[in-house]
Amino acid sequence: MDAKRAKRVDYSKFGYFFILPFFVTFFVFSFIPLVDTIRYSFFEYYRSGLKEVGPNFVGLGNYIALLKSDLLRYAGNTFTLWMLGFVPQIIISLVLAAWFTDARLKIHGEQFFKVVIYLPNLIMASAFAMLFFTMFSNSGPVNSILMDMGFAKKPIDFMGTVGGTRALVGLMNFLMWFGNTAIMLMAAIMGISPDLFEAASLDGCTHTQIFFKITLPLIRPILSYTLITSMIGGLQMFDVPQILTNGQGSPDRTSYTLIMFLNSHLKASNYGMAGALSVYLFIVSAILCFIVYRMLNDDGEKKSKRSKKKEAR
Repeated sequence: MDAKRAKRVDYSKFGYFFILPFFVTFFVFSFIPLVDTIRYSFFEYYRSGLKEVGPNFVGLGNYIALLKSDLLRYAGNTFTLWMLGFVPQIIISLVLAAWFTDARLKIHGEQFFKVVIYLPNLIMASAFAMLFFTMFSNSGPVNSILMDMGFAKKPIDFMGTVGGTRALVGLMNFLMWFGNTAIMLMAAIMGISPDLFEAASLDGCTHTQIFFKITLPLIRPILSYTLITSMIGGLQMFDVPQILTNGQGSPDRTSYTLIMFLNSHLKASNYGMAGALSVYLFIVSAILCFIVYRMLNDDGEKKSKRSKKKEAR
């Protein structure tokens, strides 16, 4: 027996060799820059023409200076633009997911429709923004069609109004991501046992009751994941408003996002302020993700505790 144990090869150690490249890459390209960003946030470090100032330690000076700037206004812009894209995205994605996974509807060409709704997700955001900039410009095809059909007497300045610009940004974010969200929700619904739906139908439940009482509670983990990833993506919104407004956030910087604000500090080589803003974004993202996670999972935990108490009795 001792000889057999001596000859036995321990394969568990090989797993560490396979995951080692990931950790090395993460440490070099993510962890070290992250620590360096936090370090720079406590220093005054920028360029003024050919003159380089710093790095001089200023403590929380950069953080205080950001709060005195238009940071909160740009945060409000970012949240508004994200909501305009996310609310219709999650609603339509849920409806499509419920339709395509309902065996009673017997939708023909289901695979074709799945490919079609996912296709916008493959288009680069910059290309999408350029397309919309061309389509909705004063001399673009949308204005030409509206004027030819008699809906408008003169070109509508879509990108010259607050509502028009924000609506276009929200529409683009919706079109780019609703397909990806719908596919994920379809997969989540397909993971639910069909017996539950059949039992609910036999008990006389309507489609609405099945959706709200069975489907939504059971796909809550995927909904939580979708909301958190969308929120993080919304805080990092940059390319669409940057290209659509030529980096100005017009009109009157009402479409100016936090990452556009961060990019302006990087352009000015103000690394201390850029680092402080990055830390703010990290803290806000962590807090919002924690709140969303607790909101979506507290009900399930409470129900499981109640059921355990009833079983114990």
